[in-house]
Amino acid sequence: MNQNQINKGKTFIGNVVSDKMIGTIVVALEYQRRHPIYKKITKKSKKLYAENNLQAHLGDTVKLREVRPLSKLKRFTTLEIIKKNTP
Repeated sequence: MNQNQINKGKTFIGNVVSDKMIGTIVVALEYQRRHPIYKKITKKSKKLYAENNLQAHLGDTVKLREVRPLSKLKRFTTLEIIKKNTP
């Protein structure tokens, strides 16, 4: 792989909320938004489907990279497992 392929696509860090599918994990991205009028800060989250090529499990913190569409819902691949969930 050359340098252009490594830096292609956005990267995100999130927590694995499901690993029940074969080869796929669901990752929740949490962020905060401020209401434009009332100025209250609220928590929001978004679920992303990602290719699980590093065998991440429920509760792990992972780094994702945006890639071409892999299936109907999958648009991300796992780059690394940042923190393992210890039971």
